[in-house]
Amino acid sequence: MPTGSFIHKASPKLKIISLFILTICIFMIKSFWLYFYLLGFCWIILRFARLKAQFLWRGLKPLIFLFLITFVLNILFTEGTNVIWQFGIITITEEGLSQAFVFFMRVMLLVIFSTLLTLTTSPIELSDGIEECLRPLKYFKFPVHEFSLMLTIALRFIPTLVSEVDKIKRAQEARGANFSDGNIFKKLSNFIPLLIPLFIMSFKRADELAVAMESRCYAGGAGRTKYKRRHESFYDYLMFVIVLAVIFPVLVIYFKSFSGF
Repeated sequence: MPTGSFIHKASPKLKIISLFILTICIFMIKSFWLYFYLLGFCWIILRFARLKAQFLWRGLKPLIFLFLITFVLNILFTEGTNVIWQFGIITITEEGLSQAFVFFMRVMLLVIFSTLLTLTTSPIELSDGIEECLRPLKYFKFPVHEFSLMLTIALRFIPTLVSEVDKIKRAQEARGANFSDGNIFKKLSNFIPLLIPLFIMSFKRADELAVAMESRCYAGGAGRTKYKRRHESFYDYLMFVIVLAVIFPVLVIYFKSFSGF
């Protein structure tokens, strides 16, 4: 979503590295309040990027069912000593609620940070950034360019596939299909007829993309040059330093608790 903000103009390589560092940081959190601390940081990024909160909601909405399943399973199957409520074989403990909250916040923060990256970085910039980050692997004969292009194409086609699912669903509803009635298992079985036309459309688009790339003489990353080369500026490194400053309290609390002080 191009808004012209300085976050959109920042180096894609440093944004990807920042996402990687924040991902590690999420799994190092030892205090509940730090999750809300990182949520506040997400809100600051959203404001500076001049994006609306509804864009994040679009990324979270398809995963609500996954969030709920993860939350419930952690509550029911995490053993603990402090029982809050019990009915038959169902036991809810304080440890289960704590574990459910931790997993819920981790998954949600991962999705939010990833969504912010894709909202502020174009597919071409994302491909270049991934290639720059993986450049050292070229010394080990790893196909860095092809791998980064594959990831970028996969990200690029996610909204396309979502749009295709919506079109197929509307077409089948016009022919009398019902996707809303019944229990959850009935609803899931109703979506099976969507898979076959979706796979057909996916293979068709993949074939069209391959023909388009071959017609433009694409032959992989060997000997390939760039029309524009990006160089990191002072503001890029300043943004990266700000990210490091944000995660510094998390690292301090983690290593203090790990060392036992």
